[in-house]
Parts: sequence; C-alpha cells; structure tokens
Amino acid sequence: MQLATVGKDGKPWVCNVWFAADKDQNIYWFSATTRRHSIEVMQNPHVAASICLPQTPADKPRGLQLEGTAEQLTNPKDIAVAMKHYVGRVFSLKQVKDFMAHLDRPHRFYRIKVESFVLLTPSTTPTTHDRS
Repeated sequence: MQLATVGKDGKPWVCNVWFAADKDQNIYWFSATTRRHSIEVMQNPHVAASICLPQTPADKPRGLQLEGTAEQLTNPKDIAVAMKHYVGRVFSLKQVKDFMAHLDRPHRFYRIKVESFVLLTPSTTPTTHDRS
C-alpha cells in the first residue's frame, strides 16, 4: 500500500507499507515509530492511500484509492485485532514481537479508519464511496 501523510510543515510524503484489512474496511500497518510517516500520523491523522493490483499496460486499472483518519494503536484490544489480521499475512508472530521490542526502532501497529474510497475495477467506471 502506498501511504500519503502530511506533517506540521505541510509537505506531503508517500511511502510503501505492508498492510492488512478487516471486514469493516479498517486498514492496518506496522511501522517503526521513528519513520517519517509514523511521526506525521501523530502530527496530522488525515491520510490517503492507494492499493494497486499488479497489472500490465494492456490491463484496465485495478485497485483502491482511499482517504481516512490514521492512528497509532495503544489499546491492547485494538492491537490484538490488528495482530489477528496482520500476523501470518505479512510477518510471523515472532517477527512482529521482535520488531516491537527493538530498542532503537520500536514498531507499532497503526490503523486507518477509511472515510471514503474509489474502487477501480476492470469492468466498472471508478466510483467514489463515502462512508460517512
């Protein structure tokens, strides 16, 4: 997933993160708290993201573009939900625990609560969906 953030300086930043999603369209990722995008989420929770499926130039676009509110998860119940969706899909439980315990670059789970999205599929015109 390509994640776009904006910090206090007003300058945008885009990065790639491994992600997982739940049935309620929450998006989870796991990053070092020292990374620019992690710091910017704490300064400004408004984010955008794009998820694209592999394709060739001959294919029609397939993917998702979204905007929402992001947060670092601190509640143990929320972290458990994120781990349920993330562990095994991206990293093993041991890898996640090792990253979380890293002294110089501790990792934490983050969640985007999707507010609106555009779904790009081969058979349809892009359609915006507002979740509010």
